[in-house]
Amino acid sequence: MKKIRISAVSYTNTKPFLYGIQHTDIIDKIDLSLDIPADCAQKLIDDRVDIGLIPVAAILNLPHWEIVSDYCIGAVGAVNSVFIFSNCEIHDIIKIQLDPQSRSSNNLARVLLKNFWKIDPELITNAADYSNSNNATTAFVQIGDRTFGKKDKYTFVYDLAEEWQKFTGLPFVFAAWVANKSIPQGFIEEFNKALKIGLDHRAELLKELPVMADFDLEDYLMHKLDFDLTDSKKKALYLFLDYVKAL
Repeated sequence: MKKIRISAVSYTNTKPFLYGIQHTDIIDKIDLSLDIPADCAQKLIDDRVDIGLIPVAAILNLPHWEIVSDYCIGAVGAVNSVFIFSNCEIHDIIKIQLDPQSRSSNNLARVLLKNFWKIDPELITNAADYSNSNNATTAFVQIGDRTFGKKDKYTFVYDLAEEWQKFTGLPFVFAAWVANKSIPQGFIEEFNKALKIGLDHRAELLKELPVMADFDLEDYLMHKLDFDLTDSKKKALYLFLDYVKAL
């Protein structure tokens, strides 16, 4: 059988899924690449992979898409790895530098700025050093492992999953397993089982990860991230896409 080409995010939030993939026979049936979120999405858009763990905003760039898993990268409330970092209160921000590795989180920031906070700062897409600012009213979006341990370094920190829940009352889906074509049902079932095995072995996975003095990886992987693609998360996903289309 021709191998299924899969792109997955290279961040810590995906390691439970990778654990399941790498510890089951599914690994022999796929060509796996690990990428930053924006590249995962682009590979799926360009048909260089068949399935991607893609930022959900990228779904809007696919002519055909199907969610192929019961699992996702999501959160119910604060996720602790997707932020706006700022030296001033949100309503005083004049410029926001966007994260070059992100699609959904940049769009989530834009949705919240427009519809929740109702402000219109200048958005900078290609800042030379987007995560640094020498201006008190310039903030930045940052996602993933690069945010670990940063919460105490800024006066104002906005967890975007938490702010989304305040706005909508719903959880949030940052990334979903999406295919750009029909995938055999037998493979989907086997793939789902592999992902579940990884989630069920998070305690073992944590023993393999380095201990961080300034970030609680156990709390992050066991509690902050919520991996089940529930009906409420699907509702949130479609609502988010509607907001993105209206930007």
